[in-house]
Amino acid sequence: MVLTTTWVLENEPRLAFLAGVSLFGLSALLLPGNFESYLMFIKSLCLGPALIHSAKFVLVFPLMYHSLNGIRHLIWDLGKGLSISQVYQSGVAVLMLAVLSSVGLAAM
Repeated sequence: MVLTTTWVLENEPRLAFLAGVSLFGLSALLLPGNFESYLMFIKSLCLGPALIHSAKFVLVFPLMYHSLNGIRHLIWDLGKGLSISQVYQSGVAVLMLAVLSSVGLAAM
């Protein structure tokens, strides 16, 4: 199987969601303590703002990409944007909007 841009753009939300839910669920089940204790631990590490911003970006990007791609699919359900050139354009637009919105949300 050749990894093409369309394959990656189509399957990334599934893979990221599956990995994120699996890791979060397993950590919630297997690690001792509660959320507040881990939050206090992370605050005590005194991590730099660049690292915190990067971690927040990594967490929010799959959610934004998945949400925006869902809107793209709803537009397709209306019968709009189904030509090959429009599919590629909307894929690039979703990717760019996901990056920009993720950067904005991570900066909060």
